Amino acid sequence: MIAPSISQIRHFFTVDVEEYFQVSAFDGVVSRETWPEMPSRVSESVGIVLDLLARRGVHGTFFTLGWVAKRHPAVIKRIAAAGHEVASHGWWHQKVTSLSEPQFREDVRRAKDVLEDITGCRVLGYRAPSFSIVPGLEWAFDVLIEEGHVYDSSIFPVRRAGYGYPGATPIAHVIDRPCGRLCEFPLATLAWNGVRIPAAGGGYLRHFPYNVVQRAFREHNDANLPAVFYIHPWELDPEQPRLAVPLLTRVRHYRGLRGTAERVDRLLGEFRFTSISQGLAPAVVGRTDVAGSAVAR
Repeated sequence: MIAPSISQIRHFFTVDVEEYFQVSAFDGVVSRETWPEMPSRVSESVGIVLDLLARRGVHGTFFTLGWVAKRHPAVIKRIAAAGHEVASHGWWHQKVTSLSEPQFREDVRRAKDVLEDITGCRVLGYRAPSFSIVPGLEWAFDVLIEEGHVYDSSIFPVRRAGYGYPGATPIAHVIDRPCGRLCEFPLATLAWNGVRIPAAGGGYLRHFPYNVVQRAFREHNDANLPAVFYIHPWELDPEQPRLAVPLLTRVRHYRGLRGTAERVDRLLGEFRFTSISQGLAPAVVGRTDVAGSAVAR
């Protein structure tokens, strides 16, 4: 691996495009059958993210639900027209842990097809809802390769209830499988007293002190290695409807919403960011063997 100089390090800015009511924590409150009846906020919230990125001159990767794309193609076209990469977040926002291999394949294929139809561009990447590719589900990598994906960004190399792949390589790397190769871009973490803790953004940006995320990206800078940041559009939308959910879920989902945009903008000002596709070699579009400067072998 040839690492770029610190001055050239660009981290990866990623967005998980979904409605506020589609988060896994609301599964027991909002059924999929009622999604079409819920007030949509995705156009407004994605617009907030796009405006932030435009002001900073940053392009990112938008992992988008197929369900959202099917109902709001204009939002997806706006993302692509602004120069951002459109990648897949699956169709239904179902955790991979709840799906059989055939069900996962159908979900992945359906989302990829609709995103490519809307944008006219090949979808290279995938991110599992709730980072739910965990130990024992490596068959999901085979499905992604067979369905034409070049990279994945589902691995959170931490030990946490609900998700996490403890022991996974915490930097971008290539996964070799019998059916081919897949480039993996894990979410950013921070080593703290010998324990790896999540520091990639999202709820961690809202609930943790800002300097936890800041320190993680500084450490990646010092090591000449790009880190992956993520955010959901609904996390920048404090005006979203409040749902009747248990107290812990309410705190986790709604706490810090009014300060998220400011924190994201601060991060964009302190570090350089780009899309994940820009971390791949130019040959990646036509080949399965990836070799970008950000990728370890």
